[in-house]
Amino acid sequence: MRLVEALQPLYNVLPSIRPPKESQALKTKLYWTAFVLVLYYIMGRIQLAGIDLSKSAGGQLQGLQVVLASELGTLITVGIGPIVLASIILQLLVGGKFLNINLQDPKDRVMFQALQKVLAIILAFVEGFIYVSAGLIVPLPGMMLFTVLQIALGSIFLLYMDEIISKYGIGSGISLFIAANVGASFFWQIFMPPAVSLIQPSGGILFQFIESLGTGINFLILIPILMAIIIFLVIVFAEGMFVNIPIAMGAKGLGGRYPVKLLYVSNMPVILAVALFANIRIWALVTEKIPIIGNIFGAIQWATQSPFNLFGDILLRISGEGIVQGLMVASPAILQGLVYLGVLIVTCVVFGKFWVELGGQSTEDVAKQLENSGMYIPGFRRDERIIKKILDKYIPVITILGSIFVGLLAGIGDMALGGLSSGTGILLAVGIVYRLYEEIAKQQVMGNSALLSKLMGKQKA
Repeated sequence: MRLVEALQPLYNVLPSIRPPKESQALKTKLYWTAFVLVLYYIMGRIQLAGIDLSKSAGGQLQGLQVVLASELGTLITVGIGPIVLASIILQLLVGGKFLNINLQDPKDRVMFQALQKVLAIILAFVEGFIYVSAGLIVPLPGMMLFTVLQIALGSIFLLYMDEIISKYGIGSGISLFIAANVGASFFWQIFMPPAVSLIQPSGGILFQFIESLGTGINFLILIPILMAIIIFLVIVFAEGMFVNIPIAMGAKGLGGRYPVKLLYVSNMPVILAVALFANIRIWALVTEKIPIIGNIFGAIQWATQSPFNLFGDILLRISGEGIVQGLMVASPAILQGLVYLGVLIVTCVVFGKFWVELGGQSTEDVAKQLENSGMYIPGFRRDERIIKKILDKYIPVITILGSIFVGLLAGIGDMALGGLSSGTGILLAVGIVYRLYEEIAKQQVMGNSALLSKLMGKQKA
């Protein structure tokens, strides 16, 4: 008996969200989505009981909190970290043939999802303990176990809130949480009133720019906003790029097109890569005092840590010290930026290939779907293998190109946006909102079609 089958009794014990008995109307889905989003914001404002925030060192993960949809010191302290890490671990185990699961088999895929839920719950407690042990969250005396329990339960709630969204709402809960966190952070960094933050007493970027008008306009302040706009436009443009594969359907061979988008892998490779980097940084903090292991994790952390605001720092140094001297001083950070960019792109490509297999978007899955729908490639006999052979010319290449594109855009954005947000965060938020818009439009069309069918039926009667 396989491990995934041996754990079946455990799957049955775990609570789960029952799917709706009938198709939900678009308005109902929007209500559920809004309800979960409000609940997420509320959890992000409820502080953990029994902790000392003044001694916590959570600022070391400041650049990654937005992407992990977390808020240190609250019920969403670890955010979606355990959920995404569970997916990463299982994908690596399946990809390395250490776990005998056939993701093409619907039964195995259901067991994979159940196993992922079990692992996510276990990791919620593990990460809660790590955050406390590493000093990221400092509990009051005698409150350690209670603090770990609060952190773990907060992550488990997010796990089931994601399940509610997937069954009753629109899109993915994990993506929704990321977009909500990125959006809130983005607008706060722009419009934050002066003297609200000790870190930025001048307020957000808008107030900093207004303040600079009296001393000479400093356009460097606006670079993060300009880069955010550029990233937004690039993503929207890339979302519309696709390759059309000719297909035909029916006995008369009605022609059509099957579009394969450049962003075929969407933004999932970046989510998985950044979540992995965040966990590496946490483990580096935990093991920093262990001689050999600490050095290994420290080196990996250096390679997976983005030098935020690198472009702004380089421009400031060049303006103050000249081009040659400025580049010489900034050379260590430039080297780290290049290494990080390379590691991020390679990691995105690896996770992109895994995600295509896991998400039912491989050439085998698509060929089977087209065959079952009565579609075929014009000029070829109707055979699933023929369709797969044609798709093999496009999907694997576009998977790699799309993964490279999102990795490159996220990495460059991290170095250019400064304190406004992260390139990864902006990339994810724009992609998520764009897909949410597409999903809403699709649901609306389906709803109108159903209504039109009913009206047509009544007229015939």
